[in-house]
Amino acid sequence: MINFIRRPFGHLPQLKKEEIGSKRQRSKADNMGQTLIRIWQFMRGERKKLYFIISLVVVTSLLSIVGPFLVGRIVDNYFIPKEFDGLFRVLIILLISYVLLSITTFTQAYLMVGLSQRTIYNLRHHLFEHMQELPVTFYDKRQHGELMSRMTNDIETLSQTMNSSFIQFTTSIVTLLGTFSVMLYLSPLLTFLTALIIPLLIVGVRYITNRTGPLYKKRQKRTGELNGYIEEIVSGQEIVKVFSQEERAINNFEERARNLREVTFWANLYSGLIPKLMNMLNNISFTIVAGAGGILALTSNGLVTVGTIVVFAEYARQFTRPLADLSNQLNQVLSAIAGAERVFQIIDSPTETDQGTITNKSIKGHIDFDHVSFSYMKSQKTPTIQDLSFTINEGESVALIGATGAGKTTIMQLLARFYETDQGQIRIDGEDIKDYKRHTIRSQTAFVLQDPYLFEASIMENIRYGRLDATDEEVIEAAKTANAHDFIIDMAHGYDTVLDLSDGLISQGQKQLISIARALITDPAILLLDEATSSIDTITELKIQESLERLMKGRTSIIIAHRLNTIKSVDRIFVLDQGQMLESGTESELLMKKGKYYDMVNQ
Repeated sequence: MINFIRRPFGHLPQLKKEEIGSKRQRSKADNMGQTLIRIWQFMRGERKKLYFIISLVVVTSLLSIVGPFLVGRIVDNYFIPKEFDGLFRVLIILLISYVLLSITTFTQAYLMVGLSQRTIYNLRHHLFEHMQELPVTFYDKRQHGELMSRMTNDIETLSQTMNSSFIQFTTSIVTLLGTFSVMLYLSPLLTFLTALIIPLLIVGVRYITNRTGPLYKKRQKRTGELNGYIEEIVSGQEIVKVFSQEERAINNFEERARNLREVTFWANLYSGLIPKLMNMLNNISFTIVAGAGGILALTSNGLVTVGTIVVFAEYARQFTRPLADLSNQLNQVLSAIAGAERVFQIIDSPTETDQGTITNKSIKGHIDFDHVSFSYMKSQKTPTIQDLSFTINEGESVALIGATGAGKTTIMQLLARFYETDQGQIRIDGEDIKDYKRHTIRSQTAFVLQDPYLFEASIMENIRYGRLDATDEEVIEAAKTANAHDFIIDMAHGYDTVLDLSDGLISQGQKQLISIARALITDPAILLLDEATSSIDTITELKIQESLERLMKGRTSIIIAHRLNTIKSVDRIFVLDQGQMLESGTESELLMKKGKYYDMVNQ
């Protein structure tokens, strides 16, 4: 199994299943409606609960209308005529309606939180699962922090919206329709006067939302860029300090933070206008109801009663409140949709294609490169690998040497099928590498990198990561072979020591020894060592050299090395330059040729 964590080649600032169970049917999230449909698809299995919640929302909204209506009836039928027979019964009904209102409100909120979190879990799980299927090229072109922002910030924005906005949105619509119907029943004239604010509301809200929508999208994007930059600087803090670029890092951060501050300022400013607008319109509506209702109550001979005015005063607030809530929720929905679209952009990214048919085949390790050419970017004038041909026999050890950019690491990545060749063919045991399933190759290949990566888990689990079914005894034996056993048992908890990578518990060389043990436990057919001893001191290097030589026996091994003393025991040496083979042979043969390798040794 390949133990491989890549650094991106560059940082460029800056997907979905039609059904969750299908990994191949995808469509783009180009607009709000389509994005909402895709969110709806992640609610499969929850829709009956959602319908029940909607029914509770309808009941809650109707109960909120019943209270003011009964208050108006009490004023007209009991207080004004001062006849109190039956008043107690009506008050009991009023009390029951408010108790039921509290119960349904709590129940719908409780159920909706559970439903929304299960939906968000499905979406987050689906996104993470999809990210494991994306090719290395996807990560090469994106900042890791920006991707993390989509996994965390964008999904959390959607989660908060689903928790509160859905119920509020539905409640507002039902309340608005119910309130309007009762108002129309009580007094069409006062209803007409109250509705005079609607044109003003529509114009004002449209003006605001036309500006907040694009601003929310821009805010989500700039948040991702800022997170990406922070992750980049934190990871490269040593480089920042070595070159004394703290001031430059601060200036770049300030620029990105300033861009985020500006777009957030305008987004919040415009969205904050909605409550002010609604408060103003609510006061206007209340003034109209009180003024016009009072005049009508005095002059209309019972057309409008005092109880009707009391009801309308309350309904005027209930009429404008759902309008305000709808407007406010629309802002939150726009922000959530912007985040969801960014998530779906990743889900829509194509996964690694694998047309191979060879599975579960035991690889022996014979490797052929037949006129292979490859470029990381199609715009490259000079390919990284140019018409490269060579053969490595089963069980043979080969060292790749050459200047930076010669194509050494690229050869290993092509063997692991992180990338596909542009021209030519790579064969393993006589079969085209593209005919193998990727897992078949990677599960029988061990890759030890120059910069080891360990997880915050026990040493035992870090080594076992190479083969999850390995026993404790096999883990310990691999550690002994890698000469890691002695320092491990000297630690307080031995193999059960949990590595906290932030506290400097182990040295860089010890990390490398653990990563070598992790590779050893896979018992690979092909061993790829990318400057595996460069992070280890001379004494430790001498310790592991013998064990590496034992490990390479019987296995096809490819070693990248800059220090020539580390490749003395290999069977052959390939000297590369700009993706081409300059010369190859045993060390003695190359020294006799007095070519490039001879010059390198003398230098």
